[in-house]
Amino acid sequence: MVRVNRLLYVAMMVFMYIGLLCILSACGGSTVQAQVVRPTPRPTVAPTPTPMPPTPTPVPVVRVAEPVHIRIPAIGVDTEVEPVGVLASGNLDTPHRNKWDGTGWYESGPRPGEKGSAVIDGHVDRDGGSPAVFWNLQYMKPGDEVIITTSNGQQLHFRTIRSEAIPPDPIHLQGIFGDSSGTYLNLITCAGVWIPSQGQTSLRLVVYTKLA
Repeated sequence: MVRVNRLLYVAMMVFMYIGLLCILSACGGSTVQAQVVRPTPRPTVAPTPTPMPPTPTPVPVVRVAEPVHIRIPAIGVDTEVEPVGVLASGNLDTPHRNKWDGTGWYESGPRPGEKGSAVIDGHVDRDGGSPAVFWNLQYMKPGDEVIITTSNGQQLHFRTIRSEAIPPDPIHLQGIFGDSSGTYLNLITCAGVWIPSQGQTSLRLVVYTKLA
């Protein structure tokens, strides 16, 4: 009986020893460290720059040569053109080289053939009332041709649009000198009756033409 108990005691001790080894093995075995899972960094994408529009290349302004001659077949005008300015009174000057039979181009405005309203004037009559260069301007009709020759020999053809007789009032200046919506040539002369107290006629006759 004592032997059996001894054997049982030994078996229990062996079992406990083996169990202890298993426990120690589990505790003292290789340590498993927890890994921190970091998010994979996303590549930084630079914003696509908005392309700047190209700087427009300035278009050089090509000037037309100065007018030197005017011809209006419908009313028999065939004469020279000279540059004129503005008088101290504010009125447009008239030709000097050929006072009665010549014409004057307003040199501070566009040249005929350039964008805007070029203006050429001339007398309607001479001192004493005999006809001058623009005596028959009143008879021009829509479609009548005006031919300008420039100093370099270029010929520019204009077609009459309309005509009107207007009082010499500043409100009409824009229509005569300031219309830049196209390429115009406006012909102007005196009309109406002479007003001695004012030293001028009561109206201005304007013929509006456009580059053909």
